Amino acid sequence: MKETTIDNPLGTHNIGVLMLRFAVPTIVSNLVNASYNLVDQIIIGNSVGMLGIAATNVAFPLTTISAATAYLLGPGGGSRFSISLGRGDKEAANRYACNTLSILVILGTIIAIGVLLFAKKLVMAFGSTDTVQPLALTYTRIIAIGIPFGIFTTGASSIIRADGSPRYSMWCTLVGALFNIVGDPLAVFVFGWGIAGVAWATTISQILTAALSINYFLRKSRDIAVKKAYLRPDFRLARDIMALGLTPCINQLGATILQITLNNTLRHYGALSIYGSDIPLSCVGAISKLGVIFTSITVGIAQGGQPILGFNYGAGMYGRVKKTLRDAVIAATSVSVLAFLVFQIFPRPLMLLFGEDDPLYLEFGVHYLRTFMFMIFLSGVQPVAATFFPAIGKATRGLWISLSRQVIFIIPLLLILPRFFGLDGAVYSGPASDFGAALISASLIFAEVRKMPQGRRIINDNGG
Repeated sequence: MKETTIDNPLGTHNIGVLMLRFAVPTIVSNLVNASYNLVDQIIIGNSVGMLGIAATNVAFPLTTISAATAYLLGPGGGSRFSISLGRGDKEAANRYACNTLSILVILGTIIAIGVLLFAKKLVMAFGSTDTVQPLALTYTRIIAIGIPFGIFTTGASSIIRADGSPRYSMWCTLVGALFNIVGDPLAVFVFGWGIAGVAWATTISQILTAALSINYFLRKSRDIAVKKAYLRPDFRLARDIMALGLTPCINQLGATILQITLNNTLRHYGALSIYGSDIPLSCVGAISKLGVIFTSITVGIAQGGQPILGFNYGAGMYGRVKKTLRDAVIAATSVSVLAFLVFQIFPRPLMLLFGEDDPLYLEFGVHYLRTFMFMIFLSGVQPVAATFFPAIGKATRGLWISLSRQVIFIIPLLLILPRFFGLDGAVYSGPASDFGAALISASLIFAEVRKMPQGRRIINDNGG
């Protein structure tokens, strides 16, 4: 046995530089998406008011359901396309790519029709109150029109990246986000369309990005040939595609269940408090968008480390694995600590961004922001752990870590704590779940690192 030289930059270049190279594009893309959702809430809060924010919060499960559908197909379709192309089977690659695109359209259309037919029942099931319902219905019915386009764009971006055009995929996202950011204030403050204007700006931006994606497949693709025969849905291909997208899909479905559970808890126990149901629904809707800004960065850091971790683990260079893991945890934790300080020191100015100065609204918003986010300084560990384990071939463990906060801890806590503490029970579920998820993530990382050899594994000429 003799040591083999590793020439790949992932095995030789400075880890900090590599982390920046891989993490920054993901962070930028995540922040763009998070920013236009935050802008939506700020504009709605300053024009429609508290009930408008509550209405979009009630409709938010539709966003996570759409994401779950796109992730079920997009990543798996991209992976199957790449694998087939690497094997030299271009026809199979095209069948996988085109099947992914056609099934995205079919499922997106089915979901949109279902939402339009059952909009009233859905918004009530998602936690709407009677006062919020009219705005929620207006917003939901318009958003439903854009669902097929949004699902298609999100799923198709994986195929575009797999075809070797990550920049085109990024520009599709940026163009849609910029249109939405510009369109929101025009629709609301210039044309006076209120919450309907915000919904139309979002829907039109989704149609625009879908058109750009379609343009890629028809005119700019490198190895994808769009043919009618390839677009015909094939159950065997669909099964193969969905098998690889199950983990991110389950994550989004978990987020959907969490959002619905939280909304209904706030509606029920809020009605028993001095705040009523609408104030908690609105405050949580606004604060959740602030939280997404923070998670966009930590998740981007974690994803930036994934290819470095996977390559070096496979090459047996465990010292580089440990350093990458340590750097990722330190970077994500630093962001988490900064977020903690901002949320603890400036809760009132942050709530005032959303244009509501009602004393009870601000009182609950400040209380919720400080208390629910009290353990956020520990939250950098979980996304790193959830990315680390799939990177080293232990996807099931990564899935359980991903679900630990929002399914294993926070949903049961939302069902139990309010029985003893009323509305405050929902608030306390945040720090308790953050602590639990961080403890599990850190324990599993520590145990895995301890099992790694101290030196580098010797690799023979046959790859052993």
